[in-house]
Parts: sequence; structure tokens; C-alpha cells
Amino acid sequence: MNVARALPHDSARLHVTGTARYVDDIPVPSGTLSLAFGLSATARGRITRLDLGPVRSATGVVAVLTAGDLPFANDISPSVHDEPLLAVGEVFYVGQPVFLVAAESHLSARRAARKAVIEYEELPAVLTIDDALAADSRFEDGPLVWEKGDAKSAVASSDHVAEGTLELGGQEHFYLEGQAALALPQEGDGMVVHCSSQHPTEIQHKVADALGVPMHSVRVEVRRMGGGFGGKESQGNALACACAVAARLTGRPCRMRYDRDDDMTITGKRHDFRIVYRAGYGSDGRIRGVDFIHYGRCGWSQDLSLPVADRAMLQSDNAYHLPAARIESHRLRTNTQSATAFRGFGGPQGTIGIERVIDHIANDLGRDPLEIRKLNYYPEQDTRETARTTHYGMPVEDFALHAITEELESTSGYHERRAAVAEWNAVNSVLKKGIALTPAKFGISFTLTHLNQAGALVHVYQDGSIHMNHGGTEMGQGLFQKVAQVAAGQFGVPLEAVRVTPTDTGKVPNTSATAASSGSDLNGMAVMRACATIRDRMAEHLAMEHQATVADVRFMDGQVVVGEAAYSFADAARKCHEGRISLSATGFYRTPKLEWNRLKGRGRPFFYFAYGAAVSEVVLDTLTGENRILRTDILHDAGTSLNPAIDIGQVEGGFVQGAGWLTMEELVWDDRGRLRTHAPSTYKIPACSDRPDVFNVSLWPRGRNREDTIHRSKAVGEPPLLLGISAFLALSDAVAACGTAYPALDAPATPERLLAAVRRVRDMET
Repeated sequence: MNVARALPHDSARLHVTGTARYVDDIPVPSGTLSLAFGLSATARGRITRLDLGPVRSATGVVAVLTAGDLPFANDISPSVHDEPLLAVGEVFYVGQPVFLVAAESHLSARRAARKAVIEYEELPAVLTIDDALAADSRFEDGPLVWEKGDAKSAVASSDHVAEGTLELGGQEHFYLEGQAALALPQEGDGMVVHCSSQHPTEIQHKVADALGVPMHSVRVEVRRMGGGFGGKESQGNALACACAVAARLTGRPCRMRYDRDDDMTITGKRHDFRIVYRAGYGSDGRIRGVDFIHYGRCGWSQDLSLPVADRAMLQSDNAYHLPAARIESHRLRTNTQSATAFRGFGGPQGTIGIERVIDHIANDLGRDPLEIRKLNYYPEQDTRETARTTHYGMPVEDFALHAITEELESTSGYHERRAAVAEWNAVNSVLKKGIALTPAKFGISFTLTHLNQAGALVHVYQDGSIHMNHGGTEMGQGLFQKVAQVAAGQFGVPLEAVRVTPTDTGKVPNTSATAASSGSDLNGMAVMRACATIRDRMAEHLAMEHQATVADVRFMDGQVVVGEAAYSFADAARKCHEGRISLSATGFYRTPKLEWNRLKGRGRPFFYFAYGAAVSEVVLDTLTGENRILRTDILHDAGTSLNPAIDIGQVEGGFVQGAGWLTMEELVWDDRGRLRTHAPSTYKIPACSDRPDVFNVSLWPRGRNREDTIHRSKAVGEPPLLLGISAFLALSDAVAACGTAYPALDAPATPERLLAAVRRVRDMET
């Protein structure tokens, strides 16, 4: 059996030997042009002069294009057509593409782009959440509000109220491979596009629009990405369209890749949020009602901001039953990069809001936050149906966090370590330790229901080798390996018999983005169904030859057994081919049970929930704010894992990325809207030295999906990022050891913020 086995990533050897091929590694025909954008230098302004003469006369330049030179649609938006490829008269953020240079080399294109003379009439820029609120600058007419019960009355009538504000910074994707695309013009207005994209069909759609041709004239291929994290769901549209348009106009292949500075300056980030909360609770610590206000800074165009903000609202309960809840969400337009998808898609922002509430309640009551968490968990079993229903009306049918938390408490030695932390803090005035155990409950499915579908194409050749293609993209997360294991398991053959070819819109059409943690769920099921169709045809033919029943045919250990007869899989495939049996099939899957009304905030947006919990222990230098994660223990529910080795890697990476977002990754814009943290020299992501000194990660051995997913597995891409919240709250716990006041720590908890929080807590004591 090939599924549920810990096997290496299919490209692991290629990755470590440097032979894995990415877009910019593809050998190109002679005459291929390189492209670069000329960028806006102001956050908001009207272009009064655009002199591109020096650009056109620069060495190596073949063509320079402005919006007026584009043949058809000047639109790269994934949503409401508010994002032009090239600026039209006005600019809306520092880094917006204004013109396009096509030159003989990458370096000559970049050098030429800097020679433009652009003058602006400066206009008032909206840069911050406060600016946007003052200007009423937003993407919907007003805030979206979801309510369960009467939250305001519940808060007002409670014994106690916890209230405060949490500021959350954004996050740079910092994929290892930057944005890149290559367009190869074909005969008859055709175009082949190679790109680093999580959404090949959207690239196909946008390129077809840009060229004014049907989608069948554009074929998009994605072999792999060097990381994506959501940053390649919509942000690759600009490069692909630019390459295709330039290739059409020049008749030459065109390629484009952003340098890291340009990548960080041009592309969107995780949405930064402000969360204002009021929570009413009893003297026992049980929440009676909570009122959240979310302010999301969305940037200059809508992009995917509405569903991101929706997901933050959906995740506002995390693991907790909220008897009454009100969530008000503002989607604010600012003159900054258009914020976009990022691993968790708003879910981490919503989750940390309720975790802050729980932490605040525990501090006010002088109790262990874990006690308050467990007290407010959804019940495992309860005759009151409302006690197991989310604030948006979805039943929680498989809540596993009581058991996961209990097991993690034991295996991590949480209670003993918490006592040891208290003892340490009692005798150490400079170095303070903190510890936190936080849970994660994450809904799995696209909240835009029609995206929950996938297709696959499988061929069995007469020599027994298997060719497979599906709509998912490989960005390092091991999707190709998992679906290959599914296919091999269906035919009972060694994994080496299966080859997964690059994602290709010419083979599997109308694909959804590889996002929402649903890549394995959707594409694994589509592949399984295609394989089952071929396997059933083969079984029927072989059974007929042997006057047996289909039930007598078994595919196992590289053989096909029919009663007493046994064939190698290759011989069985040859016999079926000679018997004129089709050995090719498509498979299709759509997620069942989904029903969602986003305006009302009611329904079942998710097929199921994934769960996990983490304990993190930290040490903080209260004189400098410097800190380290000493130890992290994680227990995560991956259901019946398709590949435990890959899933553990995803959990480890998700935690580190979540902890990085909340503790060290700081985006800084100046008062002119310029991103000042636009390179590795000014933006810090976690390095090897930042990982916990002790890092214990396990998959929950009792995990199994009650829903009929692919081999009862659970998605594992986004949920573990939420476990990084444990590191943030452990730091808050360390600050709290400096006094009795609640630290009200903001994120990212940089040394500067931590030092300020320590001083604030100590000042309140005096």
C-alpha cells in the first residue's frame, strides 16, 4: 500500500542537488527578450509628464509600452477589474507599474526602466487604517456584520468585561523563487505561458483577455514553484500578461522575473489588522458574549480582500463556543501594495483575536490561560445542539481538541513546566520565561463554493507505466508526491511506475487555485476517481477473459490477480490494450455538503475542521527585549495522513512561519507610502537559529477524518500556521511576569515592542 507511508518528496533529490527546474531555468529560444516594469515613485498622484525617450534609447531596449500600447484589456485583477497592468494617468501606490520595457537582457531592461522621467501632481494619500477611517476609504459601502444572539447585551450583563485593541502587522511571503513568467508565441495567435503561479487557469484567463483571444488559444504550464504561500495566487497575473502582450507585439519570446527588491515593492502582503474587542464573562471564566471589530488594511485594489476578511470573521471563534457574538468587519482601501492571499487567508488574524480575549480573561482572573481555554472549548458531546454550533451556524461535529489537549499536556509536561517557569520568574529579575498552550481549529474548503472542484487526467500505457496530470500545483508542499501515492495505491503498483507531469491547462481545464489547504483533498479525489475508472475497465476485461467476476480481480504488489492466474501490471495493461480497452480516463470531484451565504454569515462554508495544539516556552531579556523560543511541542490532527513525513514537515514549517509573523517579521512604510523593508537586509524572516532549541512535532495517532475525504486524511497546509500563536502568547506571558497588569502586546512582538511592554507593565505597578 503506497498511501499513509512516510516517503520522500518527489523532488527532494532535485532540490538538494540544484537540478530542480524553475521558470527562470527553462532554456529559451534565441531572441528571447527580458522585461522590466518602470515603477511609480509616489503613493498617490496624477502623472503630469512621462518622458520615455531616455528609456527607448537605452542600450539593448527593443520596445517600451505604456497603457495606451496594450492591445486589449489592461486588467490583471482577480476580482472586480480595478487593477490595471499599467497605470492610466494616475498612480495609487509606490511601486505601481507605469510602463514596460522589453530588452535584450534582464540587466539592460532594469537599467533602462530607471531612466524614465516621470513627474506627478501629488494627491493626498491614504496610508494607514486611521487615514482610511477618516476618509471613509473602503471596498464595501459599509462594514459587514455577522451576529449570533445579542452580543452587546450579553457583554453588558456579564460579571466581568475584558476589552482592548490588538494591532497585527502584515507579512511578506518571501518565497525562495521570486515571481517569474515566460511567454512563447505560437502560430494562429496561440500563446504558451510558463509561470510560477498557484492558479494556472486564472493566468490563462487573464492572458486571453489581454490578447483578445479565447482561452483555448492560451496554454499555461506550471512544473513547480519555489514557494508560494498565497503570494502566487493572483500576484503572478502581471508578469504573465506583460510577457504575453510583449511577445504578441514583438513576435519574440519574452520572459520576466522580479528582483527581490522589486518583488517586495510591487507585490501584496498579508493583510495587517486592527482588532478591537469587548468580551463579557463570568467569574468562572466562561465567555457569555464577545463583540469584535476588525479593521483590515487592504491596499489600493480589492484583489482577494473580501474573502480574506470573511475568513478572519469565520475564524473568530477558533476552538471556543461563543453563546453570543457580533463581528463587524471593515475592508479599508489605502495607497499601499494590494494586500493578498497569505497562508491561512485571514484565518490567523481572526484566530489570534479570540486567543487574545482568552489570554486577557485569564490574566484578569489570575488563572492559567489553559484552564480558561478548556472551559470555553466546544463540548465533545452535548445534548444542546447550540453549544456545538459556530457563530455562523455550522455544527461542530468532530471536535477533537479535548483529547488532543489532554495528550499534549501530558507529553509536553505542561503543568510541571509552568510551575518551573513560575519558580524561575520568582528569583530572576532580568530574564523572564513564559509558556503558552494554544489550540487551532481551522475550517477546510474554499469559502467561494464553486471553487471546491478539481479534475484529473490519467493514462496507463501498454508497458504498465502511468502518466498523471491534475489541476493542483506543486509549490514544495508535496502535493505531487501525495497524489502519486494515491494513484499507485489504486493500481497496486510501485510508486516508480507513476509519473506526475506539470500542471497544464491544456490537459485539465478550469482548475481552481491550489489554495485553501485543499490541494490534496480535491486533486487526490479526482485522481482516485480517474484511476478507479481505468482499473474497473481492466478488471472487467480480464474477468471476462477468465470467465470470472470483477470481484475476483485484485490489483496488488505490482500484479493483477484473476482467480488463480496472475499477471504483472505491465502484462495486464498490454492485454487490455490488445483487447481494445481504453486505458485513459478523466476524474472529477466536487466537495459535498457546502452551503454558504457570506452577506448573512450563515451556512456551512467548510467540509470539516482540522485541529492541532502547541506548547511554546520562551525566555525574554527584559533589559533589551531580545528573546528565544526554548521549546515547542506540537500535536496535530492530519486525519489518516497520506504521507506522515511530508505532513510533519508542513506542520514544522507552518509553525515557524506563524511564529515569524507574530514575533519578528515587521513591515515598515514611511509617511510617503514607501516600503522601507524591501530586502533581506531590512526584513527578517526566521532563520535556522530562530527555531526552538527543542522542537517536538507529532501527528495525532488517533486522527481520522469522519468525512469521506481522500483515504480519510485531513488538510495540513494552513492549519499549523495558527500554532505559532503559542510563541506570541508565551512572550506575552513572560512580559506579564514583570507585574500584574495585562501586557496587551501587539504583533509582531519585536524586541522594541517587548521592551516597551515590559516598561509599561512595570510602570503600572508603580
